[in-house]
Amino acid sequence: MRLFLANRLPRVWVLAVIIGALVAVAATLFRLLIGVYQFTWLGTMSERVIEAANSQPWWVIVAAPTFGGLIVGWLLQNYQPKQRAGGVADVIEARALGGRGLPFKSGMLSALVTTISIGFGGSAGREGPVVHLGATIGTALCQIFQLPDSARRILLACGVASAVSASFNAPIAGVLFAHEVILGHYAMSAFVPIVLASAIGTVLSRLWFGEATAFIIPEYEITSYLEIPAFALLGVTAGLVAIIFQFSLIGTDYVARNISMPLWLRPVVGGFTIGCIGVFFPHILGVGYEATDMALKQELPITLMLMLLVAKTAATSITLASRFGGGIFSPALYLGAMTGGAFGLIAASIYPEMASSHGLYAILGMGAVAAAVLGAPVSTTVIVFELTGGYELSIALLICVSIATGLMQAVHGKSFFHWQLGMRGVCLHEGAHTYLGTSVKVREFMDPPPDDEEDRIFDPAGGTPYLHTTDSLESTLRAFDNSGHVSLPVVDGADATRIVGVARHVRALSYFNKALIRATEEEHR
Repeated sequence: MRLFLANRLPRVWVLAVIIGALVAVAATLFRLLIGVYQFTWLGTMSERVIEAANSQPWWVIVAAPTFGGLIVGWLLQNYQPKQRAGGVADVIEARALGGRGLPFKSGMLSALVTTISIGFGGSAGREGPVVHLGATIGTALCQIFQLPDSARRILLACGVASAVSASFNAPIAGVLFAHEVILGHYAMSAFVPIVLASAIGTVLSRLWFGEATAFIIPEYEITSYLEIPAFALLGVTAGLVAIIFQFSLIGTDYVARNISMPLWLRPVVGGFTIGCIGVFFPHILGVGYEATDMALKQELPITLMLMLLVAKTAATSITLASRFGGGIFSPALYLGAMTGGAFGLIAASIYPEMASSHGLYAILGMGAVAAAVLGAPVSTTVIVFELTGGYELSIALLICVSIATGLMQAVHGKSFFHWQLGMRGVCLHEGAHTYLGTSVKVREFMDPPPDDEEDRIFDPAGGTPYLHTTDSLESTLRAFDNSGHVSLPVVDGADATRIVGVARHVRALSYFNKALIRATEEEHR
């Protein structure tokens, strides 16, 4: 009980309910705002944009994303410090920083940028930005109360759980996603508040949007267990699609970074390119749930599904590389549905008496590609169950998801989110020891300098190794090992002749060990 009260868990439970409600309202407004922007050029606020786009002249399809890109570029250049919209990777990094690093003003602007991006036809998902929005709200409430880092991380995860459950109408998936992707553990102390937030988010979302799941599909059944080899082969195919998709995202981002142009112009060029693709394939515009739903209901021919695989991969890569706001979850579901649908049609043509409906294969492909890209096999599997209501497909889905995820790990070694973090020098996928070694700086554990002013004078050319206050813990321990010294002077970054502190080997090791112990305790309480 003392531990329960010391960690402020009663207050955390109450705040979890409040955060769940606030995030659900914010997620609802987020979706409505996307519809408002979409209405200005398509005349509809629904997610069924294909027919509406087909009724518009071609120049409207080109002009809308281009104009949206102009607004996005102006906002990023003038008001957004990071000059990009936030996403799931920022939330994972904030969790590592003790629930800090998500400024409220920047988070709200990021949400606005994303609604404009998707509302004007940007080919990206809304779920990742909603997760960022939910985590921002959770972090903002933490600043009002004096809470330990463990409680701040839990409340950040509560915002994520409510965001996922409200966005997908999937409460169980919201809980699992917050644990699996954000926290990286399933500690019991975090379970109760996260469930409370997820449940509140789902209830409020259903009060507004209704009880229906995201995709209403026919009843599909597995024809024969002899299809298991086909399910395994679909897992391999989905894994290859996920690998290519991630390579496309990385490669397009690399090319965009190496093209010199004003920031405000990048979304304009990207929007124009997306509009040109959308003239021929309006299925790629926006979130893409309508096209995904059509694949699940067997309403798309195989040639179109194969072409949409290429078009959607290109459109999403261009969208994100050109600094539009958006996520990758919906595009991954989209690509998976097209992959599974095409695979099912091919399988049916080879073994017509044995193969199940290609709509069933579309569901399996949807889960496999998304799980591989997100690096979240458990929560993605449950999301697919809750999105489709198809729990009878569990064995086939688990086979596809596991094989696709395994292939992704073999080739890329990490999810797209952790690749984004790696680009910033944040290596969380390698474990707490690696992250602490690179993030902890000498100034956090060094001792004060000597009292005597003369002893603070240092000769950097004298051969004695020395450190700077900004050196990492990893490089500091390496310096101790290489030099054999038990203590090293820490000098001023601007003046290497002035000692500002003393780093001791034992103190550095002690700081490292205590930080690892705290992380382990938090993950097992």
